[in-house]
Amino acid sequence: MTPEDDYTAQPFVPKRGRSLTALREAAADCRGCPLHRAATQTVFGAGKASARVMLVGEQPGDQEDRRGKPFVGPAGKLLDRALADAGIDPADAYVTNAVKHFKFTQAEPRKRRIHKEPTLRESAACGPWLAAELALVEPELIVVLGATAGKALLGSSFRVTQVRGTVLEEEIHGRPEMLVPTVHPSAVLRADDREGAYRGLVADLEVAARALS
Repeated sequence: MTPEDDYTAQPFVPKRGRSLTALREAAADCRGCPLHRAATQTVFGAGKASARVMLVGEQPGDQEDRRGKPFVGPAGKLLDRALADAGIDPADAYVTNAVKHFKFTQAEPRKRRIHKEPTLRESAACGPWLAAELALVEPELIVVLGATAGKALLGSSFRVTQVRGTVLEEEIHGRPEMLVPTVHPSAVLRADDREGAYRGLVADLEVAARALS
């Protein structure tokens, strides 16, 4: 049996001498699920270990997969603007994804790669990386961006529409955490009423900003 057939990143997570740099270097060789085969590279989290807020999204997109950094595409630019409008300095946030490899479909080589939603099994396989990031950063608040991130952190019954813009207190990977769920910024980009969707995202992030104050 190959490592990816076990669907867990745990064997690849360093057990000693942990730092974000060590985690990032180890994650580059992760084969904890089959997604690593088609992806260009692992896209690990980015930001300061001292960040007060951690933003958790779904998975890297096409541009993130090519550049090796999270939230550097259109959704990331929109998120930075929304954070600033809500009173949260994007430079003071740690950003990451529940899944560290880009999952996509592609009709033909050189055709556009189309995002495909990760399964719960794939999200669970990546859970040890997210647990390690949380243990190192120890954020005061987690902003949950979208349904996939919410299910990875809070279970399969999570529904972003039911709890967005509220402050939750839950135990996550053995740690008590404060969380504020909201939509993923890519959902704003896809919305028919993009301006209204953006205002909703900012309003949710303002709840996060007040919880941090």
